[in-house]
Amino acid sequence: MSGKGFEILEHPADIGFRAFGQTREELFENAAAALFYLTCGMSAVEERESREIAATGKDEETLLYGWLAELLAVAETEHLVFRRVDVTALGAESVRGTAYGEAYDAARHEMGTNIKAITFHQMKVEETAEGWSARVFVDV
Repeated sequence: MSGKGFEILEHPADIGFRAFGQTREELFENAAAALFYLTCGMSAVEERESREIAATGKDEETLLYGWLAELLAVAETEHLVFRRVDVTALGAESVRGTAYGEAYDAARHEMGTNIKAITFHQMKVEETAEGWSARVFVDV
């Protein structure tokens, strides 16, 4: 299955995705969308609440890892499901943005994959002739 800006990758033990973007900002937004897609059927998620998200990293991979790990942590600790995220600032070693969603409601939200953690397994972020791409696997 795939969505706009990402595709799901099958793996023998885990699951992952490849995200794309014409800019780094779009790449980080689409990587977040792939994460949201894996965790919950997003069609029923409404944008009733927002959370400011920030992360740091010393290179592209650790920055994307930190971003996705922070999104996952906020969603889990606050029992939220997110529909989308807007990256508002992206530097060489930091990223900030706003995630939009709502409190998880078992009657309305179809839960997907229970993601335990983001991993560095085969993680790769690269600039290509078409823009940016990232490969990410998560621990389920």
